[in-house]
Amino acid sequence: MKRTHLPLNGLRVLDAAARHLSFTRAADELAVTPAAVGQQIRALEDLLGVVLFRRTSKGLELTDEASAGLDAIREGFLRFEEGVQAMQAGQSSHVYTIACPRDFFAAWLSPRLAAFRLEHPQLRFYLVGGDAEVDFTEANLDLAVRWAEGPGSLEGIALGVADTVVVGAPGAAPDAPWIGWPGHPAPDGESREVQFSVGDAGTAISAAAAGLGRARVPLLLAQAAIDSGRVVAHEAPESSRRGYWLVAPLPQWRQKKVKALVDALAKE
Repeated sequence: MKRTHLPLNGLRVLDAAARHLSFTRAADELAVTPAAVGQQIRALEDLLGVVLFRRTSKGLELTDEASAGLDAIREGFLRFEEGVQAMQAGQSSHVYTIACPRDFFAAWLSPRLAAFRLEHPQLRFYLVGGDAEVDFTEANLDLAVRWAEGPGSLEGIALGVADTVVVGAPGAAPDAPWIGWPGHPAPDGESREVQFSVGDAGTAISAAAAGLGRARVPLLLAQAAIDSGRVVAHEAPESSRRGYWLVAPLPQWRQKKVKALVDALAKE
């Protein structure tokens, strides 16, 4: 089959339907109707001369013929994305757009970006708020930092240790009021015990230092405040399922400029 005759739209629909094993969910992803997905699959089956899906009592099932070609098709779409991004990279290879929680940026990321920029003075950085899961496409992101249990469906590396620690002002009572924040809203999930709530871990540390109570926060953010005596640890650090992750979709993760920054941060 000639390249000019490749059924790219049909192959894109096949990829979505194969990932979801549902025409309805594939339609939601592609912003079309389930009927349109079915039509594309039937047209592709007619063109290729093979059956791609079977309906069973358990739901939709891929045929062996469909499974045999999926890896190559998905790799092809990844290469398309890389090609488009490479064409766009001429004027943006020295610009990074990063979504990051503000408290993490202040405590950990900013000095490391400064050190990286000393080695590459032509670089520019744009920071956007990263407390929620910012959409990579809409925000035109290169990378994001997320407080999570892992990278999820994205590529990623862990930044720093994932330990947490309970902190309070020097001399604060062990039963001081609890300061909640979205990453740890309450002890043992009991929101009724929280007497003070803030937007992020950095503000929770500041509130604890001011004598407003105690909070469980990432050790990575609290270490400087502990070292300076602004707060004290009420107990030994504990390992946490959540940590700070640097993440990006695979096409961005493969970019040369992104690899350079990821490698620099991974050494920390």
